[in-house]
Amino acid sequence: MTARFVRAVMAAAALSAAMALAACNPDDLAPNSRAAAPLSSAMVSDIASKNMDTGSPILARIFKEEAEMEVWKQTRDGQYALLKTYPICRWSGDLGPKKKEGDRQAPEGFYTITPGQMNPASSYYLAFNTGFPNAYDRSHGYTGSELMVHGDCSSRGCYAMTDEQIQEIYALARESFHGGQRAFQLQAFPFRMTALNMAKHRNNPNFAFWKMLKEGYDNFEVTRQEPKVAVCEKRYVFDPATTDAEGRPLKFNAAGKCPAYELDKNIADAVLEHRRQEQTQMAHYIAQGVATVPFRTGIDGGMNQVFAEKLGTQEGYDAKGRPILVATAPGALPRGDNQPIPATLVSVPKPVQAEPAEPQVQLASAPAAAEPAATPSAAKGLLGSLFGDSKAAEAGASAMATAVPAPKPAPRQTAKPAAVRTANAAPKAQAPASKPQVAQSEPAAKPRVATIEKPAANETPQLRTAYSAAPPANNNSSLTGAQPVVPVGSFSSRWSGVQ
Repeated sequence: MTARFVRAVMAAAALSAAMALAACNPDDLAPNSRAAAPLSSAMVSDIASKNMDTGSPILARIFKEEAEMEVWKQTRDGQYALLKTYPICRWSGDLGPKKKEGDRQAPEGFYTITPGQMNPASSYYLAFNTGFPNAYDRSHGYTGSELMVHGDCSSRGCYAMTDEQIQEIYALARESFHGGQRAFQLQAFPFRMTALNMAKHRNNPNFAFWKMLKEGYDNFEVTRQEPKVAVCEKRYVFDPATTDAEGRPLKFNAAGKCPAYELDKNIADAVLEHRRQEQTQMAHYIAQGVATVPFRTGIDGGMNQVFAEKLGTQEGYDAKGRPILVATAPGALPRGDNQPIPATLVSVPKPVQAEPAEPQVQLASAPAAAEPAATPSAAKGLLGSLFGDSKAAEAGASAMATAVPAPKPAPRQTAKPAAVRTANAAPKAQAPASKPQVAQSEPAAKPRVATIEKPAANETPQLRTAYSAAPPANNNSSLTGAQPVVPVGSFSSRWSGVQ
């Protein structure tokens, strides 16, 4: 009985393992699954019009600063040509390489993508693993895992596309594998590595690393061939000859000393001349005093402008039941019943409608100090959510009342009664009876009236994105940046997800 039970458990485990392996094999996918979705007729026509075959090899390039991903495809002439440029919906971290687990950095460098790195069962619609850390990363002790290019427009160290985009990119890779390509190259750069951009970023601490990446960038720009990549002495080496002068194969060790090598003779002349021209042009820009890009730390990635301008919103509720607006990027595909919507991307509180305060009127004979107006209940709710309880809310309302000056009331068209004037009017000095003349008026202290600003009825709720400017500091208020729309939660909660 025990032996039968053990055999049954082992058989079940073997079956589960076989099913897990089958899930990673594109050939075993269900015909109508999203990983096996065919290329659109428009893409097939575009491939044919550019002298390419559906199953020909591909190559991908990513540019952080421009938030773009290019897919190149080999033509029937043997060179790569640009097939399509995809705007990146989200990437995280700063410009520069990824160095340690949890730093939220999206990787930079040259990576190899094999069929085993394709993930048809990703919780982010579809994905493929970038292969970080590669030999270069490991030689520097960099750590990190599960760094993907995936869908759902949510990133914590990854490059996130929309569902429609990743489905098409995934299909292009799948067809290239079916056509015989064993792996495709992914080149991840901080920006388009032109001489001008290099001059602009010359003060960045990562400049030496980027100069090294530019060598591979230039090789591809000149040859339109996938550059051969090796690592030795903890640095990249591009297109080295595979044998020495005597025909013996060269061995490259990532942390070891580089062997004596030369550039591939088939491309050496063109590549070296291009590098010389780029260096001369960069020196020319620097000599002209081209402005440098300020080095920033603590930023959290970017989003292509086409998405920043077209974020959609829908009403929802946060974890505490408060109404919010949820931002969603365009390009999301329908999901099945077992495919839940991913975590909220951006949460923005709905504006609270506050009642306007009426301007106060004082008698000329009794210029008393103005008292704060009663805080509307809706405003107390907003302050309560900020300060945590009703007492703190009242304290916050009082602080706002004393910090915000009242606007001047509009002048009346009719004559004012002699005994009444507005709160901001200055008293007139009494002239002597013997000399009837108009006395010089003296400025009087203006009483402050508590007001709570109210957004217009048709005002659109503010939506904060990576491109939104920070709210201006309010020097007159203890509540810095107070305004009707207050972003809730940290960036990690707004752009969260498990790769």
